Formats: sequence, structure tokens, C-alpha cells
Amino acid sequence: MEDTKPLIGITLGDYNGIGPEVILKALQNNVLNKICTPVIYGSAKVLNFYKNSLDLKDWLFFMCQNTAGVNHKATNVINCFQDQNFEVEPGKITHAAGKAAFDCLTRATDDLKKGLIHALVTAPINKHNIQNENFKFPGHTEFLAEAFELKDNLMFLVSDILRVGVVTGHIPIEEVKSKITKKAISVKLDLMLASLKKDFGIQKPKIAVLGLNPHAGEEGLIGNEEKEIISPLTLEYRSKNKLVFGPFSADGFFGNNLYRQYDAVLAMYHDQGLIPFKSIAFETGVNFTAGLPAVRTSPDHGTAYDIAGKNIANESSMRHAIFSAIEIFKQRNVDLD
Repeated sequence: MEDTKPLIGITLGDYNGIGPEVILKALQNNVLNKICTPVIYGSAKVLNFYKNSLDLKDWLFFMCQNTAGVNHKATNVINCFQDQNFEVEPGKITHAAGKAAFDCLTRATDDLKKGLIHALVTAPINKHNIQNENFKFPGHTEFLAEAFELKDNLMFLVSDILRVGVVTGHIPIEEVKSKITKKAISVKLDLMLASLKKDFGIQKPKIAVLGLNPHAGEEGLIGNEEKEIISPLTLEYRSKNKLVFGPFSADGFFGNNLYRQYDAVLAMYHDQGLIPFKSIAFETGVNFTAGLPAVRTSPDHGTAYDIAGKNIANESSMRHAIFSAIEIFKQRNVDLD
């Protein structure tokens, strides 16, 4: 039946970036409507602007006031900001676009918390122009964690060939060392292990843990975190019959394709994990927030103002983000049956 398809909320993101373009392209031809009911939290004005400018005039959507009125045979749009006195200016950073992105995100998050949509896919925001008294976060992940009153969560970048999580996320590099503790790593490992089982159906996951220092510390010559914290911790996990290995030197680990031997990789800091991930799986990569009671994914790219409105943005990551949201939602339901 049509009404048994999952409702997938999709936020517009910064409308002067490539978010609207990749959403339109990912949903064109109604291919995804066969497996889900898309609900865009955005603006008809913005979508019509990009439909016309990108020559996607055959792309149709259904306007609804809320999720109760969705059309399961169409892509639905909920207007989230009523003030129509704004201009879409591709490539420009504006206060109006930041406010609109916030309005779309909060409306969608409220519906996600209420169970009115089954999963949420977030288009890219600008982390500066979205800031206001209610959004003082470095990104979506932290905003959603607070919205769901979670102390811990995991930024989990996933694709068909590689999954990478990070111990420390959006913090200055000078603060990373102090955050690398046994407790911090254990929290992320436990979240990763649980997610691999619950969200990806891997019953005996195998995880690689990277070292903090170059060459994984060289037995203490270039740092002691590996000897004193990471190595003892991986041994502790294996003593509990959990397949956790490391620490590995990041350059050799990715350079020799060792990631192919593991279900996931835990990096110590943001760029250590995201640079190789985006190099290997940029067009198909998805940012998934593990640990949330609800499903949230996003493409693994930003607003890309330099190509906004030029009809050259690649929608592959957005399409994979939608597919992943559907598959993770279904996997969680399998576990509940």
C-alpha cells in the first residue's frame, strides 16, 4: 500500500548553495517515489526558481500544509518560511538564506521527534549564516544531538566501500589531544559497534582504530597516546570477544587499502577520517548520525557556492543519502520484528 512507504523528510539547506539543485536532481523522474514518500521542508518559490533556471520544468511537486496531507504518489513540499520577500541569489551568503535554512531544519526536526516522518535527510547549511540565539552549533550533528537530548553521538561517514567515524569532530586541532581519552574512544567505539549491528545488519563487526600521531607513535618516539591509551583499549575490547584492532598508522592504513578488510574505521579527529573518506567515496558518501533514536543522513559535501545555480552539481551523494535513510529505517524495523 502507498501509505506504508516511509516518509522521508528532506531539508532545503542554504537555498543559495547547491542544496536545492541536488534535491531536485535526486528526486526527478519520481524514481525514489516507488520506495518512499519524499517531503521537502523548504519553499515552493525556491524550488520553482531552480526548476526554471536548471531547465527541470517537468519536475512536479505537491504542496501540503503538514505531513497529514501528503500525496504518497508525489514529491511533497511544506513551506517553512512564510516571508516571500526574499531573493534567491545562487553563490551568495545572505542572512535571509541562513534564517530560512534554520526554519526548515527546526520544522523538520520537530516532525522527526514526533514520529511524523520516518527519517530526515539534511541538505548542506552554511555554519555561519545559520547562527542565531537558538542555533549555536558547529553543524547539524550537534544540533540534532541537543534536540534529542543526547549526551553522545557519532558522526559516521558511510558508503558501500568504506565507513569512518571520528572520536573528535568539529573542534580546533589544538584541542584534539586533550580529548583523546580511554572514555572518549570507548564511547565512540560502543556507538559504532551498536550502529553496525542495528543500522547495517552486521552481527559481528570488525573495526580498525587509527592512531593519533604520525606512524601511530612509533612505539613512543612520536607520542605516547597509542601505547598508553589506544593499544591497551583495543586489547581490552578483544578480550571481550569484540573485533577491534589497532592502532594503525593512518597514511599506511589507507594507502595500502587495509580499510577493505574492516567494516568500519574509527579516526581520532575530523580530517584524519574525512579526508580519506571523501577522497575514496566523495560522490557516494553519506554523513549518518549514529546514536540518534531517529534516522538522519546527509550528503557528505557542503554548500559549494562556487558552482551553485550552474547546473553542474552532482546529486549522487544526495541520492545515496536518501537511499541510506530508507535502508537504515528498514533495517531498524527488521530488528524490531
